[in-house]
Amino acid sequence: MKRGEHRPEGRDARVLVVDDEPDIRELLDLTLVRMGLGVDAVGTIAAAKEQLREGRYNLCLTDMRLPDGEGLELVRHIAALPGDLPVAVITAYGSAENAVAALKAGAFDYVSKPVGLEQVRALVRSALSLPERGEPARETLSLIGDSPPLRAVRETIAKLARTQAPVYISGESGSGKELAARLIHVHGARRDRPFVPVNCGAIPESLVESEFFGYRKGAFTGAEQDRDGFFQAANGGTLFLDEVADLPLAMQVKLLRAIQEKRVRKVGSTQEEAVDVRIISATHQVLGALVQAGRFRQDLFYRLNVIELKMPSLRDCREDIAEIASAIMERIARPSGRAGARLTDEALEELGRYGFPGNVRELENILERALALSASDEIGVVDLSLEAPSETGPGAVEPLPQYLDAIERRAILDALGKTDFNRTAAAKLLGITFRALRYRMQRLGIHDRDPGGRAA
Repeated sequence: MKRGEHRPEGRDARVLVVDDEPDIRELLDLTLVRMGLGVDAVGTIAAAKEQLREGRYNLCLTDMRLPDGEGLELVRHIAALPGDLPVAVITAYGSAENAVAALKAGAFDYVSKPVGLEQVRALVRSALSLPERGEPARETLSLIGDSPPLRAVRETIAKLARTQAPVYISGESGSGKELAARLIHVHGARRDRPFVPVNCGAIPESLVESEFFGYRKGAFTGAEQDRDGFFQAANGGTLFLDEVADLPLAMQVKLLRAIQEKRVRKVGSTQEEAVDVRIISATHQVLGALVQAGRFRQDLFYRLNVIELKMPSLRDCREDIAEIASAIMERIARPSGRAGARLTDEALEELGRYGFPGNVRELENILERALALSASDEIGVVDLSLEAPSETGPGAVEPLPQYLDAIERRAILDALGKTDFNRTAAAKLLGITFRALRYRMQRLGIHDRDPGGRAA
């Protein structure tokens, strides 16, 4: 499709089917025609490329194994073409590696053999629902700031919104991982369907399976009626698994199967049901380190981490802090009847020098506290009540030992924060031994979950 054209519906929309098995071509042809779509079906990559030169399509559905090459070749070929054609692949049953490879190469989605017609219909509907590039989102969500890290994140989100690939969002606590997930959702084909956020660390281990998959009446004491789980609630939309690293290992196995098979079984049921859910996950912990430590399944890690989106810390976007702070102040001041409240230039400069171990969430908490405690609409440096002096520079009047200790302390706290206070992983990040890290923590008075340290 050319940019600016509306996506056609009904018989104006055409699908290119590429499969060397006549039976599957006929099955897909009949299914798509009954959906009111035009279909061209061919059996080779060469024939598909010829069709793409001559015709205009709204979706390409290709098998992974073809007589003259791999479906991945066609995925890459289409990705390099001008326009915006989504391509989905048909993979052999159990070929998770092929599905992941196709998604990484730019495929919109995949369907496994034997081909489930309802799954094909859902995939086609999603592909034809993709908004045009540049079409404004229907929700007023946005990432504020124009620093290079935030510009890169926005560009990546725009690309991720046009696929159904699982996305893993990494970043420190408070860096905006859920906002990024919501943006991927509202700019994508599922924007009219539910976005269901789940804090995996807040669910008791004994309830996690029933919360995710639902349960049948009588499945356990207290199950007085059938109930849907998160997967059913998000059906057709997006399921956001926040702090996914906190899932128990037993649940990780079941989640992996649900993602691979796109089917779930309620607790107490003997039947599985199909679900059409896009998975976006996030954690402030380092999943790779947890895999090495045996606390997170490697196979699940690879299924969740098809594409990674790294959210920058607020320290990496210092030039945006003033704009972000002003926008937050405007948002929180209006409901409290203090729409005229603003930050002084000195306060904005002070915030620009602060370390923000809690990132945007900490910034919002600081501003809410300042607004609540200040009698004036002019929020100054004193009103911010920052718990530690802002970052000092080489010209600061401070003894060198204290200055160096402050730098070392901040580096250690940053590493501990990124690893959820796992000392072994933090030592590896810092490039020192575990014993050296323990000695430095004792010397600097840093303790596990030290609230004073984390706020410093």
